[in-house]
Amino acid sequence: MNVLFIDTAHPYLSEALTAAGFACDWASTTSRSEILEKLADYEGVIIRSKIKLDKEALDAAPNLRFIARVGAGMENIDVAYAQSKGIVCLNAPEGNRDAVGEHALGMLLALLNHLLKVDHEVRNGIWIREGNRGTEIQGKTIAIIGYGNMGSSFAEKLSGFRANVIAYDKYKTGFSELFVKESNMDEVFETADILSLHVPLTAETNKMVNSEYLSRFRKPIYLINTARGQCVDTESLLNAVDTGKVLGAALDVLEFEKFSFENLSSSDLPDSFRQLINSKKVILSPHIAGWTHESNYKMADVIVNKIKALYSLS
Repeated sequence: MNVLFIDTAHPYLSEALTAAGFACDWASTTSRSEILEKLADYEGVIIRSKIKLDKEALDAAPNLRFIARVGAGMENIDVAYAQSKGIVCLNAPEGNRDAVGEHALGMLLALLNHLLKVDHEVRNGIWIREGNRGTEIQGKTIAIIGYGNMGSSFAEKLSGFRANVIAYDKYKTGFSELFVKESNMDEVFETADILSLHVPLTAETNKMVNSEYLSRFRKPIYLINTARGQCVDTESLLNAVDTGKVLGAALDVLEFEKFSFENLSSSDLPDSFRQLINSKKVILSPHIAGWTHESNYKMADVIVNKIKALYSLS
């Protein structure tokens, strides 16, 4: 039971797999071609986002039984092709759901209360109270798009704020509960004050939030994106901020990230990126919503348990 770690993970993951009888190796190279040369020797792969496990990669791994992504999104894995070859694809959204929910809430509070702006002002001797009045969450309609682990976690974290929390998920129904009311997009466009994205990156969601999408909201909104950067068309968002259609945005993810999410594609950043970082109505963080000390361990634990279940190991 040989397992190749293509990316780093919490040490517990390799320790627990070793204790369960697996032989763990690490890809010491970042070269895709060299990694593909190694794949034939392994039953399992542990990955985050270093390379894409596409048809070429999967064909190079005839003995592969499972792929385990230490994270939530699976866009760097050709899941359909893997499944057609009998390869089980695992991920760990249960492990970082609380981190994402808390981060989204923190970004929303910072956005509504101008916290980054006023911190900068006070540090520079500027004391403005009237011009920095905040906006309360209570009584607002918060629309969650995508009600999986991340969306439901955000709804739970909002439960004490007495907001009207609604959610739309194209692929899930019957999920109304204490924290949320199942909705449709017509209601979202009609009633939302705040929009929070919790969808995977797919052909359907790529640049889903564009000018046409934003124009359908009856009221000006605040936007939070802790999902994937490419779900939002940055230029459309900036135009909506300029016109007042979007009152403010909190973005943990950007469409300009490199495939690995480790940094930005700095060689070809467009003008819209420059506008984004200069906007006082936008809060940014570097794809760290699910990146806590606790989630690092919890995702490893989730993957260990799923792999052991696959092999019927106690």
